[in-house]
Amino acid sequence: MTIVTRFAPSPTGYLHIGGARTALYNWLFAQHHQQYGDGGKFLLRIEDTDRARSTDGAVAAILDGMKWLGLEWDGEAISQFERANVHRAAVEKLLASGNAYKCYCSPEELIKMRDVARAKGHKRMYDGRWRDRDPSCAPAGVSPVIRLKAPMEGDTTIADLVQGDVIVANKQMDDMVLLRADGSPTYMLAVVVDDHDMDVTHVIRGDDHLTNSFRQTQLYQALGWETPTFAHIPLIHGPDGAKMSKRHGALGVDAYRDQGFLPEALRNYLLRLGWSHGDEEIISTEQAIEWFDLSSVGRSAARFDFAKLTNLNGNYIRSAHNEDLSKLVTSTLQEKFDGKLAEATPDRLKKGMDELKERAKTVVELSENAEFYAKIRPLEMTEKALSMLDSDSLSHLSNVLKELSELANWQVEEIEKTVKAFAESAELKLGKVAQPLRAALTGTTVSPSIFNVMAVLGRDEALGRLEDALSIGTRS
Repeated sequence: MTIVTRFAPSPTGYLHIGGARTALYNWLFAQHHQQYGDGGKFLLRIEDTDRARSTDGAVAAILDGMKWLGLEWDGEAISQFERANVHRAAVEKLLASGNAYKCYCSPEELIKMRDVARAKGHKRMYDGRWRDRDPSCAPAGVSPVIRLKAPMEGDTTIADLVQGDVIVANKQMDDMVLLRADGSPTYMLAVVVDDHDMDVTHVIRGDDHLTNSFRQTQLYQALGWETPTFAHIPLIHGPDGAKMSKRHGALGVDAYRDQGFLPEALRNYLLRLGWSHGDEEIISTEQAIEWFDLSSVGRSAARFDFAKLTNLNGNYIRSAHNEDLSKLVTSTLQEKFDGKLAEATPDRLKKGMDELKERAKTVVELSENAEFYAKIRPLEMTEKALSMLDSDSLSHLSNVLKELSELANWQVEEIEKTVKAFAESAELKLGKVAQPLRAALTGTTVSPSIFNVMAVLGRDEALGRLEDALSIGTRS
């Protein structure tokens, strides 16, 4: 049997972190069965029936977030709103079979019904007054809602792959509305019809939907359709155990991208939020697809730890290909400096990336550390760097510049040997030469090995920056 999963976000905002994890689990489950089972498909449905809150911008943000995370879906994304006629057709089938009925209760009657139930300490449920009433009693000029004629006796059981068997007495549920008075389908109806028509075999979603599953199961049974297998995963909480909110980092996926997180690092982190494979922490996409199953999803809420995500991202940056990181950094710096970068920037970044990435945990941090490779001469210097260029330092720079200008073999080892030899002959500690060199060559006081920096910059650029620094020092 081909396994079919789906991700069904509402386009009322960005793709939030909880939704991204749900999408990831659905994608991995389908991918696992595609590669190691009888087949798997991962579908995307946009649940845009709430027209007042659904926006094209939100749809675009969700699709963009999914693509950035590498969670490609099979086929075209489906719009739930465009299937309203199919949803209404299913209700006509229920009416014909006697499994649904028209309810003519006014809003005032429903309010009074709830108030009476509340006063008695009962659950606020619809009392079924139109359940078996003769339609001839219908008030004139009133458009009815259509309700499911749910079973009143017995239980409804969900054999959940994460939560285990969960049972609810049918008397605890009332006859839910399927079609509103204006003929628009409700969420509960649309989800069931769409999942059935999309041949969804496994519904993997947050456990805040668990209570919906009982009503949806009743609807599947009333329509005579096979119920999919449910798996309700615990929600993500903040480090303090409270429900995840913006103060915990519950941002859109686009925000994590803008903060410099790599998609593979975020995927790895979300995978481990509620799922485990022994003591494995760093898990490649290929391993995740091979290992993923729902039996390893825990029942307790996972706690989001921004620091742990950041450290994991640093690990991914250190293991990333230099060329890929160079492209990301170049793009980031082009945006920051309106495209005004040194022509040699991409080449310098690739050559200097080994050292740069050892010091960074995000692409943003990596880009900030790499700025000096991309800037056009003369460099704008920080106040701290300028303070390093006092008269003594400028004198040392002038002398070491003469030595370096005569260096024929512009390699790290030769550059280092030349600078050290000068420091020794001038009876100076190496730092007395290296720090002014760093200020002159980078415009800052922090950088990778200054000898490596000179090698990456190349002879002409390095010597030119030293001459610029001497010129600045002379003017000041």
